Amino acid sequence: MSLATIRGHLRSSFRALGHRNYRLYWTGQLISLIGTWMQSVAQGWLMHRLTGSALMLGFLGFAQFLPVLLLSLWAGVIVDSIDKRRLLLATQTAFLIQAALLAAAVSTGVVQPWMVLALAFVFGTINALDLPARQSFVVELAGKEDLSNAIALNSAAFNTARVVGPAIAGILLATVGEAGCFWLNALSYVAVIGSIWRMDLPPKPGVRFVARRAVETMMEGIRYARSVRPLRNLLTLMGVTAGLGFQYMILLPVYAREILQAGPKGYGLLVSAFGLGSLVSAAWMTRKLDRWAMRRNLFVGLLTAAIGMGTFAWSQALWLSVAAGFLAGFGLILYIATTNTLIQVTTEDRFRGRVMSLYTLMFVGTAPIGALVSGTIAHHFSAPVATSVSALVLLGGALWMVRRLRVLAAREATSATVPAATEKVG
Repeated sequence: MSLATIRGHLRSSFRALGHRNYRLYWTGQLISLIGTWMQSVAQGWLMHRLTGSALMLGFLGFAQFLPVLLLSLWAGVIVDSIDKRRLLLATQTAFLIQAALLAAAVSTGVVQPWMVLALAFVFGTINALDLPARQSFVVELAGKEDLSNAIALNSAAFNTARVVGPAIAGILLATVGEAGCFWLNALSYVAVIGSIWRMDLPPKPGVRFVARRAVETMMEGIRYARSVRPLRNLLTLMGVTAGLGFQYMILLPVYAREILQAGPKGYGLLVSAFGLGSLVSAAWMTRKLDRWAMRRNLFVGLLTAAIGMGTFAWSQALWLSVAAGFLAGFGLILYIATTNTLIQVTTEDRFRGRVMSLYTLMFVGTAPIGALVSGTIAHHFSAPVATSVSALVLLGGALWMVRRLRVLAAREATSATVPAATEKVG
């Protein structure tokens, strides 16, 4: 392969980084996400150290994700109504304060389980507004022509952090304890605040926010998503699979401390394994894909994740758990990134914030219920049984996709004269 070919491939794979504003955003997010993953790992470890309870880990997930369930639809109205850059500056500053409060509570030795739960709830409240804002902000930074590549690179940044952050957290947990992870996370938000501040963007006020019309505006977004079959199907499938299928993270401390007896470094290694698989998948997604290739990705991602999760559930060896985690991580991000891309390219700009708030609701907002269910199953039966339930849900999603792909193939075979521009994902 010639040097020119390699350069051309790299330019294609990283084309969204050619936009200065997106490059600033991506760099700041990468640094901040490393800190966020460090905090996530340390927070679960802290709760299990304080309580020794799998059920409390379920409550921790419930507290962190409940605000997204309650507030994400309202957040979509706000995101479509005000300048996203200013909104993100506010949410990232709030994240910094939350991380600093958690760090101070641990450093001073006053931390109690209720404090961890309360600050997790605060994090979730901020996240309910931040997630749809970040998702819909990407198109302003990279443009529609490079949107799919920007989403793939966002996933790559997220999962690079998912590898690096837990690895660092594992070392810090074994040496200086949880407080070091929390303080470094607080510091990491300075990077993303600085990157957003340096962007050269004209203000976009959008539609003036009117409180008395908030419900009507929210319902407009819901009706739009329901009326577009691809959006309706993608969002419904995400809600079902994410609710129970993505809840492996809350039980990883149980696997590391009790089942595999791997300690804090092993805990960090397990989280990093899922992240490394996700990173490889995100890199795979930087290629240009046609609509049918993305449709197949939904099935392949769900099936791969189900196999990896089922294997991880019953593994008794650290090396096998790491390999299964890698496989599950690869499948999950292949499915998630593809769903995000298909939703974004299908959605009209004027509804983008509200549709992405629905995506946030289905992806993250269903987690409180799933976290409680997984934690309860693990408490009454075992962590492997709870993780097996997650694997079965993912497998069910994959089987549903097989049916949809057959229906779509048959539909397109009988309507070959329909213009390509009208093709949609079912």
